Amino acid sequence: MTVLYSAEMAGLAAVPVALPSGGVVDGNVRVKRATITLDTQTTSDTIVIAKAHEGESFLYGVLNASATLGSSATIAIGITGTVAKYRAAATHTAANVPTLFGVNAAVATIAAEEEIFITIASASLPGSGQLVVDMYFSAT
Repeated sequence: MTVLYSAEMAGLAAVPVALPSGGVVDGNVRVKRATITLDTQTTSDTIVIAKAHEGESFLYGVLNASATLGSSATIAIGITGTVAKYRAAATHTAANVPTLFGVNAAVATIAAEEEIFITIASASLPGSGQLVVDMYFSAT
């Protein structure tokens, strides 16, 4: 029977032991919360929601809005040059329902500090309510 190792565990089986970066094994989870008061933000607006630091690894995010963002407004979450790094542009029509998000390609360990923001596309956000975005990272 062959013993296989995940990418994170492969270094632990080596001699000498090589620990994975970003605190993905026995790391600490950190949450970065952003609370946005909805006020008809438009498609030319971006909303800065977090800073990710070098060495952290993105785990997942959670959106929770007190009201639907509508069937036309799409939001993406990312960084300069890759505006959909953490969440591809999509609608969020669930009110008061925490919704997970994450792009598999974003799980790599962050090489340099990033300013993370929401990009609004297609239509403006609602004129009232709140949007809470929690982003979870692991680090040593």
